[in-house]
Amino acid sequence: MNRSELERKLNRVLPTVQKPGRYTGGEFNQVLKDWDATRLHAVLAFPDIYDLGMSNLGITILLDILNRQDDMLAERVFAPWSDMETAMRANDIPLYALESKRPLAEFDLLGFSLPYETIYTNALNMLDLARIPLRSVDRGNADPVVVAGGHATFNPEPMAPFFDAFVIGEGEDAILEVAEAVRDWKGSSRPREELLIELAGIPGIYVPALYAAAYNTDGTLATLQPTTPQVPERILKRIVGTLPPPPQQLLVPFVDVTHNRVPIEIMRGCTRGCRFCHAGMINRPVRERPVEEILTSIERLLDQTGYEEVGLLSLSSSDYSHILELVKGVNERFAGRHVNISLPSLRIESFSVELMDLLKQNSNRGGFTLAPEAATERMRAIINKPVSTEQLLETAREIYSRGWHTIKLYFMIGHPDETLEDVQAIADLCKAVLREGQEQIGKRASVLAGVGTFIPKPHTPFQWVPADMPEMITAKQDLLRRELRGKGLKFNWTSPDETMLEALLSRGDRRLSEVIFRAWERGAKFDAWREHFSAENWLAACEEVGLDPEFYVHRERGEEERLPWDHIDIGVRKKFLLEDYRMSKAGEIRPDCRSHCYACGILPKFNQLRRENPGPAWSCPDVPQKRATP
Repeated sequence: MNRSELERKLNRVLPTVQKPGRYTGGEFNQVLKDWDATRLHAVLAFPDIYDLGMSNLGITILLDILNRQDDMLAERVFAPWSDMETAMRANDIPLYALESKRPLAEFDLLGFSLPYETIYTNALNMLDLARIPLRSVDRGNADPVVVAGGHATFNPEPMAPFFDAFVIGEGEDAILEVAEAVRDWKGSSRPREELLIELAGIPGIYVPALYAAAYNTDGTLATLQPTTPQVPERILKRIVGTLPPPPQQLLVPFVDVTHNRVPIEIMRGCTRGCRFCHAGMINRPVRERPVEEILTSIERLLDQTGYEEVGLLSLSSSDYSHILELVKGVNERFAGRHVNISLPSLRIESFSVELMDLLKQNSNRGGFTLAPEAATERMRAIINKPVSTEQLLETAREIYSRGWHTIKLYFMIGHPDETLEDVQAIADLCKAVLREGQEQIGKRASVLAGVGTFIPKPHTPFQWVPADMPEMITAKQDLLRRELRGKGLKFNWTSPDETMLEALLSRGDRRLSEVIFRAWERGAKFDAWREHFSAENWLAACEEVGLDPEFYVHRERGEEERLPWDHIDIGVRKKFLLEDYRMSKAGEIRPDCRSHCYACGILPKFNQLRRENPGPAWSCPDVPQKRATP
């Protein structure tokens, strides 16, 4: 289909759907490059709606990097909502890129961002809408090279057949190396198989077609080995030594999106070592941006966009070592511009009165978010979150006294060894925080308790434990619903079925890919959206394929068992994770590694990468080293 015909059809269809601005492109600051003047044509896909995808910083960063190359262009595509999908299929409209309105099948490189597992079926749906073969083995030289990156790719096996390659780790450098390889291959007559071998030679790139899995009689993984000597047995994640400058240009969406603000990543990585936290383990080591670089970027992007809010982003923004200097700098440089500062992720133990006083000068007073995760000292020791109840209440007291009305508290239920008494403590703690607010500001005080359910994620110390049983999750949620009632209290939770699906997808092996495919055939998509999610589709797909979800979700993994993701090297040693798991059973904590290095393994791996790809040096804090024991 040529572009003019596609645009004629869109002109008929767009007035009939919700929020047509999701599908038009042409936003302020859009980059539209000359197709014929560039050798490599890439399109970056976020497999959820525009409203969420436009707030994804990873897509923004990679678009900026690719479009700064003279011989490359990069465009965007998001998952169409159900009304638009219906209209596209009825009118024979293939999925297209927003900037040029070209069908995705015309691009050389199609890159998916997979930040979480419940968008897997959306990725398949987008490939189908784009008329690109779903499985890598069925694609020819004329098809785009389909790659994926993001946090969910640290266990790539459930989606292995659908992607030509996975970028494991940080993509700022890797995306250019992949793009250059695809560009040069497209200009040749070499077979696609040669490109796959070349991609597998790039550090951090996993090409699943070049590996074969075998299973034991009990269903556990026996081996996952290369089928050719030209590729490595283990894939070490990519790490950038120094964070590159923030994006030079920021799109201004046509419709209201999740985060209408200037997003600036101030720090990457975390040293806290929470045992449930996937992001905290896979994003090591910590790297920080200089204050002046951040301030200069904020000024440029505010001028470009007209936004009035700045998000200072990281896994733990208050752990940024120059946070006071940075917030002071924002207050001073943008005084009179009515710029709000948001710090979406704050640690109770690193949050200070001085920081609160600085934030209240330029911050929306609506709500403040803290994440105690558990409400008893025993549970906090198990999950390695050593924050005292008194510390939390004191912090809440200071927040309310400075004029904030709402404190959002994030907890998890379903942690290992959790009891109903531990869950009751969540309700008691929320009520205690509310009382602190009422003493400070009266009836305006409120507490919003967001209670997720723990999922034992790959590459964490809890990767060996089973997920909590659905009936126990329901009992715990029922308790909280009964207790967290009344004026000033609000409770949000996640359906046990949705949690079980995420656990299944995150802990699965390559055999699960057929379940994902069958569930999609049955209509599964937008599984992260409650109104679209259907547990029945997934259970039926598992039954058709002959896989038992219990095997993946509720089975304790043996300490000697080969895990489906063991061939992915995050830089943190498995022996370190196992030692930390054993410490959790004993109720022992491992304090923040900024003050004491526990030799998790990231430093030698990082130095290895720097030798192979010379760049700025980095080292752990100059503190005593303690070797992890087997």
